[in-house]
Amino acid sequence: MAEPRQSFETSIDAGIDGCVSVLLDFERYPEWSSPILEAIVVTRDDAGRGEHVAFALDMRIRTIRYTLAYAYDLPTRISWSLVDGDLQAVDGAYALQDREDSVVATCEQEIDLGFWVPGPIRRIAERQGLRDSVLEFKSEVERRRAQA
Repeated sequence: MAEPRQSFETSIDAGIDGCVSVLLDFERYPEWSSPILEAIVVTRDDAGRGEHVAFALDMRIRTIRYTLAYAYDLPTRISWSLVDGDLQAVDGAYALQDREDSVVATCEQEIDLGFWVPGPIRRIAERQGLRDSVLEFKSEVERRRAQA
């Protein structure tokens, strides 16, 4: 059973297409997401988007490897779930809401590590990890927008 769902929301100074572009560019995740060492698109759907993506994350204690399956309801939602790997379960999504001059991006995720970690420590680590991930995503979208 997955742990309680965590959520983090931020406003991004870019259009929804810029957000989607960064989310779909899996191979470049290691360039801007600090824990991601590797992201490899294993299979693609009929539209050429990543369907199964393998990740390696530096979790300080050890490298965690897993593969996620992605589903798309573009341009407003991208979701994922665990296919296999070092974790017991992963289920999450990005929801994108287009505003007049920005996008509100909300990331929700549930993770079951598959081993016991004290609740308060786990919740703090998960909350901080999710927050950092979303803020790094925001920075990359805004960086690419400024370079365009």
